[in-house]
Amino acid sequence: MLLVDITLVFNGKSKVIENMVLDTGAARTLISQNVVEDIGLQVDLHDRIVTYFGVGGKEHAFRKQVDQIQISGFTVDEIEIDFNDFGYDDINGLLGLGLLMRAGFTIDLLHLQMDRTI
Repeated sequence: MLLVDITLVFNGKSKVIENMVLDTGAARTLISQNVVEDIGLQVDLHDRIVTYFGVGGKEHAFRKQVDQIQISGFTVDEIEIDFNDFGYDDINGLLGLGLLMRAGFTIDLLHLQMDRTI
């Protein structure tokens, strides 16, 4: 697996989230809600509840706009990210294709690296 760290900013509070799986099979980025609770990011009445269907069956998540996501020197402001009870101890989420494409990353599978050449 190709693991990356990201920095998430929510309501002015910053959090480095380690061990995000680079997942080109995931359309959206999904982060464990457990790793962001300490910066006050929790589900509330205004969040949209979404359903995922995949190999593991059906999962639910809440979608929330965050102030910023930073990945390897690339920054996206005011982006919606999905959060759920991810259920893994050693993985904190999936870095999905939508965000990877928006950033313009090139993925080098031979060396397990990603780079932004744009």
